[in-house]
Amino acid sequence: MSADRDYRVLIFAPIGRDGPASAELFRNSSLDAISCRSLPELVSEMTSGAGTVFLAEEGLFGRDTAPLAQWIERQPPWSDLPFVVLTSHREQPAVVAWRRSIVELLRNVSLLERPVQPITLTSAIQSAMRARRRQYEIRALLAAREQAAQELEQLVIERTRELEEANAQLRLEMEERARVEETLRQAQKIEAIGQLTGGVAHDFNNLLMVISGGLDMLDRQTDANRRRRLMEGMIQAAQRGASLTRQLLAFSRRQKLRPQPVDVAAQIGGMRELLDRSLRGDVHVEFDFPDSQWPVEVDPGELELVILNLAVNARDAMPNGGTIVVRGENLPGFNDEQIAGDYVRLSVIDTGVGMSPEILARVFEPFFTTKDVGKGSGLGLAQVHGFATQSRGTVRIRSEVGRGTSIELYLPRSYDLPSSERHLIDLTRVRPKRSNQGQVLLVEDDDEVAALVSEMLGQLGYEVTRAASAAAALGALADGRSVDVVFSDIMMPGGMNGVELAREIRNRRSDIPVLLTSGYAEASAHDAHAAGIQILAKPYHIDELAAALSAARSSLQLDAGSKRSNSG
Repeated sequence: MSADRDYRVLIFAPIGRDGPASAELFRNSSLDAISCRSLPELVSEMTSGAGTVFLAEEGLFGRDTAPLAQWIERQPPWSDLPFVVLTSHREQPAVVAWRRSIVELLRNVSLLERPVQPITLTSAIQSAMRARRRQYEIRALLAAREQAAQELEQLVIERTRELEEANAQLRLEMEERARVEETLRQAQKIEAIGQLTGGVAHDFNNLLMVISGGLDMLDRQTDANRRRRLMEGMIQAAQRGASLTRQLLAFSRRQKLRPQPVDVAAQIGGMRELLDRSLRGDVHVEFDFPDSQWPVEVDPGELELVILNLAVNARDAMPNGGTIVVRGENLPGFNDEQIAGDYVRLSVIDTGVGMSPEILARVFEPFFTTKDVGKGSGLGLAQVHGFATQSRGTVRIRSEVGRGTSIELYLPRSYDLPSSERHLIDLTRVRPKRSNQGQVLLVEDDDEVAALVSEMLGQLGYEVTRAASAAAALGALADGRSVDVVFSDIMMPGGMNGVELAREIRNRRSDIPVLLTSGYAEASAHDAHAAGIQILAKPYHIDELAAALSAARSSLQLDAGSKRSNSG
């Protein structure tokens, strides 16, 4: 279909002179007019393109108009071809009804009744052509919109493909980055393990040297005072080893804290004697707490250890002496990137050498220390960080070379009243008893530990039967021998740990109390607590062992009495 054909006037007036006369009239008005001799020819020309159609109604009498009706019905949405129909003088009812059906068939119709003036006919045709031209404009707009939609769709397809390619490349880069980061993490882990191994080995070898050397010298020494000094040195070495283990667990956040409301002014103020013994004579401590100092929700023992660590660090940073200030401040509505709420800021401030930015960036790393070899493990600030994080707080360090350091602990305020008792080492320990306390089944796979614990149990008045595994312990119970309490390590070879052993003993012999012990009590603390089994953490003193055994036996007796009351 060409643009020239779109503006043709198609004429169908096969009877008389109407066809040739109207064609000549339209051509004289600069219209392209085509006269069709039959109805099929008209439909064919309409398909090729037309601006309007001029019909003489008598040319349609008795003819099959179905093809014409089908063409009109199948027009595209933009098209409504105009028809100009020249009617006859017939007004019979049948002709009027037929004429009405033709109007309905053609849809867009202008009727001209004979006789018609040439100017009227020409004007009607030109008006129909103008209407048709507007339809062609709509067709052009629709075509442009369709083309734009196709171009947009093609653009979307291309952009989608480009995005998919970019995403695929990004995924490859992310996978490569993840692989590199994992490799770096593994290298950092290996480095950290090396630092950990070296630091622990160095500190524990020193402690073991004190203990093993002291024991070696103990038998060679006859002077009572020197023997006592050797014993005190070994005891202090053992306490330092236990403290180092607590620091390791605090750094790894595996040490279970027991937070409670604490009056920080009273708690830290009561440490003055301990701090004075730990610091040099040229280092002084000042406490600065307001009268309205809020209590905090922390583990009091760990708080004391943190303050002691920070004070010792401050002392070492002041080789020529100076003053350490321990200050408390209330921070209502405190809010930063990590914490928000009512907090207490505890600051330990020194006037020492300070730290450079490079050292500040690494102070919380485990085993990182600027002290000489043998002067520190590098766990102090790592333990402080672990304590603050576990206590739902945080820690900040402000330092400048030559102008001292301020280490600030942010701890959550407690809205409960603190206990009047301050955390202190319990000096009223249970004294060992030498009378017959009963039979203990000791389950311990380490021969040296078993020998020591057997000796301690003997000092407490117990007779000891030792089993090296859980299976051996169950075998001993199966023999029917008399056992008053089972004392078992948690971590043992053989596939059954201490908690599982305790459960099995309860199933077989519910009348025997069980006490567990471990160097890392948190490993099975949840399972033991759920089973109602007491755990004694290593290392422990003989009086602590006595108290734990007594508590385990008393607890079983109370449970048995309660069951008898309920059954009665």
